Amino acid sequence: MPDTTRIFLIRHALVEPAARLTVYGSMDVALCQETLARERPAHAWLAARLPAAARWYCTPLARTRATAMAVFAAGYPEAELTELPHFVEQFLGEWQGMTHEGFTAALRDPPHPFWNHGADERPPGGESLSDVVARVGPTLEAVAAENRGGDAVIIAHGGSIRAALAHACGLSPYQALQFSVKNLSLTRLEKENGHWRVGGVNEEPPMPQPPG
Repeated sequence: MPDTTRIFLIRHALVEPAARLTVYGSMDVALCQETLARERPAHAWLAARLPAAARWYCTPLARTRATAMAVFAAGYPEAELTELPHFVEQFLGEWQGMTHEGFTAALRDPPHPFWNHGADERPPGGESLSDVVARVGPTLEAVAAENRGGDAVIIAHGGSIRAALAHACGLSPYQALQFSVKNLSLTRLEKENGHWRVGGVNEEPPMPQPPG
């Protein structure tokens, strides 16, 4: 019989408006409280979509724990949260917290077609996406080993979810940035008999249809 481990990766909910005016990276910013109310259908979709009795993980950044609590409040039985420090968002060093305009002006490499910086750009004192892949990969393997044959849920960040995909699929950082990973989207990785398989990427809750 196949020995399948499933890992469900969720990007945190939308952060507060003031943070969205900057390139916040791994800064510990709060969720947008006004948006949280509108996101309740998405939380309920996740609560129904995720497997029962999964082991739950978040990062040390408050926005991931708050997102998990919103999913629990929407109907998933509350679970203990284990922190994964190596799954935090990319650290942007001296450029972290800049406005988007200031960040763009500081770049040394051309930006990626689908992202605000190049795949190999390493800000002064910060990380490149390759560095993120290097720290996320071993942690992803450890979570898979810890939950062998079972299910795990990781509330994480766009950068660390792309890094997990890069590790599982052997992708370059440039290829990893070609994945869209939206807030509250669901990405599923499966490890079966030592091999990684992608079950889904950036799955989003169905949008309510307008009346008429």
